[in-house]
Amino acid sequence: MTAESILDDAFTTLLGLQVTVVAACALTGISRATHYRRVNPPGPKTDPIPHAERKKPPSTLSEDERGNVLAVINSPTYADLSICQIWARELDEDRYHCSMSTMYRIARTAGQTRERRRLATHPAKVIPELLATGPSQVWSWDITKLRGPVKGVWYHLYALIDIYSRYSPSHIVCAAEDSVVARDFIDDAIGRNGVAPHTIHADRGTSMTSKPVSALLSDLGITRSHSRPRVSNDNPFSEAQFKTLKYVHDFPHHFDSLAEAKLFCEGFFTEYNHVNHHSGIGWHTPASVHQGTYLDIDEHRQDTLNRAFSENPERFTRRPRPPQIRTEVWINEPAKETPTNTIAITETV
Repeated sequence: MTAESILDDAFTTLLGLQVTVVAACALTGISRATHYRRVNPPGPKTDPIPHAERKKPPSTLSEDERGNVLAVINSPTYADLSICQIWARELDEDRYHCSMSTMYRIARTAGQTRERRRLATHPAKVIPELLATGPSQVWSWDITKLRGPVKGVWYHLYALIDIYSRYSPSHIVCAAEDSVVARDFIDDAIGRNGVAPHTIHADRGTSMTSKPVSALLSDLGITRSHSRPRVSNDNPFSEAQFKTLKYVHDFPHHFDSLAEAKLFCEGFFTEYNHVNHHSGIGWHTPASVHQGTYLDIDEHRQDTLNRAFSENPERFTRRPRPPQIRTEVWINEPAKETPTNTIAITETV
């Protein structure tokens, strides 16, 4: 006999001695669920009825009724309304087609539960692709805030930069941002430079897209260019210049007055244009590249390198040359097309 049959016999004997089911289960270790399942075994299971063969409840709409509801939803009167609005207005007109949830289910099946109103569509903004092959061709400008003496007080720095030479033709610091000030600032910079660029690039700030600035550039025949919305990389030269400004060692936490901010910026831009050697222009100063004197400096650098090479040729693997200036400077240079490799298929006979 197996242990299971021995327990069953003991359980039956205990029940014959008028021991309760609870006590018998506790003594033999048989669960009460097992006992009751043996006393009243479950009936045979029937196979489930397929969903398609089940009888539909009386509340189910017919296909014609569902089509009528969808026709109401797509009627010209309700073409721009939400489902709940349609249901309520039909009810007010003494017409009840179905419940609101059923109307939503019918619309969801037809793929019409999203925004039903006609929305304005805007074409994608064109990526600005600007090329400069020399100074005074493409300028970029922007406005940044400088912290004032107390919380909430800011000074506004307007700054232009030539993307080829990295030269800043002009800058001003004002107590507030103003489109008329921006127009006069650009006009004065062009006059002092002596040559107007063919393109001036900026982001989409209020002053950059203002009517005074737009009218000035239009009168001067200068092309306006703007960054795409929320794409700071479309104005990299101005952004990099402002980072250079705010990361110099003596940039203050705040300025005590507008005069102090003007004095600091005047010193920074003088050093930036005439002292700072920029890696993007062959380690020349922006002023030397903008004014064309870098060619003489390159000749002097080459003479120095030639002398060093002749004195100690073993220290060089090849004749040294000074860093060269790029002939093209881009904002968003377009990707160059690479020729696809074509495979010739030969047929052997």
